[in-house]
Amino acid sequence: MEKLISESIKIHDKFSFEIKLGYSSDSEIKSPEYSINMYMFVPNSLDINTSTYEKREFYHDLKSNIRLMTPVFLLRDIYLSDNSPFKRLEKSFYELSKKPNKENIENYEFQIKMFSSVVKSAVRREVFHIKNNKIDEDINFLIREYIQKITEILEKYRSLRRIINVPTIDTKFFNIYLFGDEYLGNLIEKYTFRLLRFLRTKTYKAELKIRLIDLIKSEIEYKKVKNLPVATDNYNNNEELLYRRSVLKKFIESKLFLNTRVKEEGKLAEQIIYSIAAGIAMIFATGIAFYTQKEYGNFTIPLFIALVFSYMLKDRIKELARIYFSGRYRKNKFDHKRKIYSGKNNNVGYCRESFSYISEENIPKSISKRRNRSHLTEIENNWLGETTILYKKHIKIYGKELKSVYKKYKITGINDIATFNISKFLEKMSNPEIPMYILDEKSYKKIYGNKVYHLNIIIYYKTPNNEFYKRYRVVLNRNGILGIDKVMVESKN
Repeated sequence: MEKLISESIKIHDKFSFEIKLGYSSDSEIKSPEYSINMYMFVPNSLDINTSTYEKREFYHDLKSNIRLMTPVFLLRDIYLSDNSPFKRLEKSFYELSKKPNKENIENYEFQIKMFSSVVKSAVRREVFHIKNNKIDEDINFLIREYIQKITEILEKYRSLRRIINVPTIDTKFFNIYLFGDEYLGNLIEKYTFRLLRFLRTKTYKAELKIRLIDLIKSEIEYKKVKNLPVATDNYNNNEELLYRRSVLKKFIESKLFLNTRVKEEGKLAEQIIYSIAAGIAMIFATGIAFYTQKEYGNFTIPLFIALVFSYMLKDRIKELARIYFSGRYRKNKFDHKRKIYSGKNNNVGYCRESFSYISEENIPKSISKRRNRSHLTEIENNWLGETTILYKKHIKIYGKELKSVYKKYKITGINDIATFNISKFLEKMSNPEIPMYILDEKSYKKIYGNKVYHLNIIIYYKTPNNEFYKRYRVVLNRNGILGIDKVMVESKN
């Protein structure tokens, strides 16, 4: 069965975790739809509830970016075939040097960004493939291939410099090439270091470790020759390097990011509900006035009292009716809708989101079963259970429009990368270190234990061809996130 959705959760920084969801459009379904319901079970001791943590605060803490999935290539396919990303890149360099008009400038910049993004995706996949490999002989072969192909990609990209280092090319356009060069160097250095860390638990030839280190050394020397910052063991000296890496990452990957336009859902319906509530209140007030006037006549004390009484209740009836009807209407509706665009006007899909608190009796049985509270959990929560937050998301992708975004590159879907900041959840936590005592040889001594809290998350996914659940446990203390554990994965089909 084709997997139409991919998902990962990891620590983003000390106070945030990242949820990355990949939605595929590469299927027989023209406009696939996806539903995600995320239930967050928050210990009551953290004092997160309707009074202390409102909807607007949740959306403030949730930052979401939607981007195109990077086209998939093996490292060798990036430069070998006639229709490879490198050949397209090379062609754009020649076209720009011959005729530096607006169209060729835009294509030149696009090809540099797309080539760099494709290399990043391929390198990352290759490194993780080596990490997960179980066959020692294949690991040694794959490392050799990695070094050879990375070296060739860098050499080929850097050989293009002479094509545009000509009088017809403005310095600012030449700098775009240099940005790509620096980005690729940073990329190779980062993932080669990561590969070395992965290989600590693998059996492989020692000479390959030396070659990997030499690959990193050559990039560092290249940067020094180009007067680019390199990492040092001096904490303060790395500030410029980190800043440049961040700016280059945003610049290179900008062609993959999609624009969104947010529209609050149900504004017209909400105004109609308010009008109905006002009408009900008016019917009540007018009815009282008519009845009293008929019974007691005009300009009488009873009529005067009735008018005052109806005026007092009218606004309350209006407000109660508004709350009741609005609550009924909002129960199964979304807070807002984000239309997703590639460029200014190419609508490739939309995303609806909603946030709400959900009482224990309204939690679906399928979720309660998978929450599987322990007796110890009930004690920790003072027998008061947990506060449950429900975050819902519904996504629809227009497959035809998405595939037409970049005709020469196959786009197979979108990635939705959301980071959630948990700083608000930390405010009522106890000290992270709790004093404890243990016996030693002569007497006893004082030690410290780590006071932690668990934020349990169950996510229900519904795709066009499957439904499944995943459960995670986010371990926190007052200093931030300590870890994320995957507790359960279960498919219904």
